[in-house]
Amino acid sequence: MQKPNWEIGRTPQLYTSEQKKRRDESIWTLIQGILAPIQFVAFAVSTVLVLWYLWTGQGYEIATISVLVKTALLLTIMVTGAIWEKVVFGQYLLAPAFFWEDIVSFFVIFLHLAYVVLLLANHHTEQSLMLLALLAYLAYIVNACQFLLKFRAAKTQSNMGDSYA
Repeated sequence: MQKPNWEIGRTPQLYTSEQKKRRDESIWTLIQGILAPIQFVAFAVSTVLVLWYLWTGQGYEIATISVLVKTALLLTIMVTGAIWEKVVFGQYLLAPAFFWEDIVSFFVIFLHLAYVVLLLANHHTEQSLMLLALLAYLAYIVNACQFLLKFRAAKTQSNMGDSYA
């Protein structure tokens, strides 16, 4: 496993020149760029539907479907993201540049899949399932912020000619 390029007082370089080239040439970069905003829209719509259900007690079915759609998109973006990491960094997950983002992603996936398992097991109330969905969405927001900050760092690095971000 490649160690991060850390220097005291400097932000680590996110991509080497070779990794940046692989990133820029990979179809998986485009796929991630398409899936991320789609997933965010699904998250936003689903959040409204879940909150509507919790507020009014109406619309459980559509809220449930929205959580399942969001979960399917999350799993798709996780698989394609792992492929992207393999292409760019040579390993499927936990590349040093995205280590913490991947760790939080595992937690996000766990919460989403826990929702699905509990839904299928039919052992929890509708309200508890919707609250679990909101918890999963809160974790997703944290993870999305991590990736947005990483995207910003990559853009800064590119603007600086591959020097430290």
